[in-house]
Amino acid sequence: MKHKSVLLSEVINYLNVKSNGVYIDATLGYAGHSGEVLKKLNKKGFLFAFDQDIEAIEYSNKKLSSIADNYKIIKSNFSNMKENINEKVDGIMFDLGVSSPQLDDDIRGFSFHKNARLDMRMDKENKLDAWTVVNEYDIEKLIEIFYKYGEEKYSKSIAKSIVSNRPINTTLELSEVIKNSVPISYRNMTHPSRKVFQAIRIEVNNELGILQESLLDAFELLKVGGRLSVITFHSLEDKIVAKVFKELCSDDNNSKKLPIVPEEMKAKAKKIIKLTPSGEEIKENNRSRSAKLRVIERTR
Repeated sequence: MKHKSVLLSEVINYLNVKSNGVYIDATLGYAGHSGEVLKKLNKKGFLFAFDQDIEAIEYSNKKLSSIADNYKIIKSNFSNMKENINEKVDGIMFDLGVSSPQLDDDIRGFSFHKNARLDMRMDKENKLDAWTVVNEYDIEKLIEIFYKYGEEKYSKSIAKSIVSNRPINTTLELSEVIKNSVPISYRNMTHPSRKVFQAIRIEVNNELGILQESLLDAFELLKVGGRLSVITFHSLEDKIVAKVFKELCSDDNNSKKLPIVPEEMKAKAKKIIKLTPSGEEIKENNRSRSAKLRVIERTR
């Protein structure tokens, strides 16, 4: 199974990995980033990794164990990071969104190009799946998630079509319903299913609901000088990350009235970099085209 991690060398470079440091991969996936971090650690260093997907965990465990044994994989969502880690760490990385193997797996139901039962669960033990969203949510709720999470301008007509074509059992059935709900001119501009599938996936996995709090939890686990690295793949995620990072990198609002800013009112972090993939990387890995990397460093 081949899976090319997006912005791999940049993440490793800006994470500033120390050989005896402790690191967390909040989104293990297929261990692209974790593998490179583990290679840089000596026996005093350690890597914690989180993932909900048992297939990804099994694959990554084999991969990482062939590199070193100073790591621990925790089967959990990254929102539970603070409950599982009780020490300060030197760096944390998030690679948000769906991994290529999940998209490529015919039976997972993430892709509108492959026929599968509507699923889209990153954690297969999750009770809510895409079939439930598509077949049981009322029209108002569907319109809301398509517009809010997919920024889809034809949310109303798509939701109306879905409700009138129930039951919809597979990804290709849903894709066909979506295609027939939008003008031909719109279909020619972009694949009409892209934004709706994204919105359903976000709803099923509560991706945005947990992100802001999880970033703040992660920051609290950092040592001073530790770095937090986040890759996003769509604007809604990136807006949340940008907002959290801006607040962490700003002095307390009340400090503006003071001639000298006390230490406890100074910014908690500084910006290291904001990056997008090079043209060469996009050519090599088309899924990286919408990726953005943001890195900050804890200063106090």
